[in-house]
Amino acid sequence: MDLLSSISLATSFYLAIVIGVTLRILARKHISSAARLAWFTVVVTLPAFGIVLYTLLGEVHISRKLRAKKARLLRQMKKLEFDRLEGEPDPYRKVPQRYHAIFQYAQTINRFPLSNGNRAELLYDAEDTRKRIIADIDQAKDHVHLLYYIWLNDHTGTDIAHAVIRAAQRGVACRVMADAIGSRVLLKSDLWVEMQRAGVQTETAMPFESMIATHLLNRFDLRNHRKITVIDGKIAYCGSQNCADPEFRPKAKYAPWIDIMARLEGPVVNQTQLLFASDWMSRREESTLKDFPLNARPLKNGFVAQVNGNGPTERRGAAAHLFATLIASADQEINITTPYFVPDIIVLNALCAAAIRGVKINLIVPRINDSWVVAAASKSFYSEILAAGVRVHEYVGGLLHVKCLTIDGQITMIGSSNLDLRSFDLNYENNTIIYDKKFTQQVNDRQDQYLKSAIEVQLQEVRQWRLPTRIWHNVIGTLGPVL
Repeated sequence: MDLLSSISLATSFYLAIVIGVTLRILARKHISSAARLAWFTVVVTLPAFGIVLYTLLGEVHISRKLRAKKARLLRQMKKLEFDRLEGEPDPYRKVPQRYHAIFQYAQTINRFPLSNGNRAELLYDAEDTRKRIIADIDQAKDHVHLLYYIWLNDHTGTDIAHAVIRAAQRGVACRVMADAIGSRVLLKSDLWVEMQRAGVQTETAMPFESMIATHLLNRFDLRNHRKITVIDGKIAYCGSQNCADPEFRPKAKYAPWIDIMARLEGPVVNQTQLLFASDWMSRREESTLKDFPLNARPLKNGFVAQVNGNGPTERRGAAAHLFATLIASADQEINITTPYFVPDIIVLNALCAAAIRGVKINLIVPRINDSWVVAAASKSFYSEILAAGVRVHEYVGGLLHVKCLTIDGQITMIGSSNLDLRSFDLNYENNTIIYDKKFTQQVNDRQDQYLKSAIEVQLQEVRQWRLPTRIWHNVIGTLGPVL
């Protein structure tokens, strides 16, 4: 075969691949028009790079084995009975009708019902959270379950690990999980080995054995972004803080990292326990739900609440639809605090529609972000949401890592979910939705503190951005589904 024939054959083969990938993008179901257009643009304009990128990141591959495990656990969870206080009314009777859709929709994701008899304590700061978690672990009598996306071997990470070691040495069953990427330094450290030698059961969430092997089974950049602490099945912690110091050594130039955490009691602890069980049992096939006792009971004079856990093995779009339902249910005010704001079209439209109909909306984000991609993509949405009436505030006191949303001074959702495409589609997340005016007021007071350290972005300022700046933001925003 001569050189010209070889080149012709290679060109034909290359074009066939480009056409095949393009047809795949156009034929796919369960993909937004924006994502389809973004991938089509990348593959057509940058064929070689686009094909490689689409192969790695274009679709959410989940192995049949993992899907089967999650489905089996869901079937088991459907059979569980959740306790109710004797004589207590249906928890929905405590919630105004306009908010029922929030909890009804959330229940369709994990089958966790709205529960009565819960309590929550909003913790003061990262140091307060560290001390309280350690104190609770030191009082544990039956079990300690921890799962973190990022667990560092810094002051906080080491102190909590040593508390778990002390618990294991006195006979408490300790199970800890850490994400393969977010906690990669810990997983290779002496501290991880020290926990294992003390009798702590350890597991890696979303292990990354090799790019090829992992990608053939599961998309390699799927992550477990949850932050779960359950102690004796009676106490749980929920919020945005990883097992790390606020100085956050890997990205110290953005410090301090500002987080929010709540200490929970009541039936939502059982629901949090089951989320942990779902992750643990996906790695330990010999485990059963009997290893994860549901010890929490409804507390008198407690509020109603519900746990929600989303992830790539749940119904596609479930997380975005939940955020949209929350936003659409608001009557007067919405306060959103998130470090990463890259909404899909569903959430974006819900935000704009709420603002246009008169709901006061405050969006609080960090002024300086640790991700240049997110920073640029976020700004591509400013003009549209500001024109609709959303007020945007950029926090300047560090990296605001808080993930919470409050509605009408009555409902709070607090947890690990960001308002971005990764949290919607790729990450395993955990959140707690609370209907309680007192707790929500405390969260609103905390958000007011963030506002005092924030600069409000004005629509006129955005409209005066230079043309290259606007183009840059819009290009990154358009490619958001790809990045």
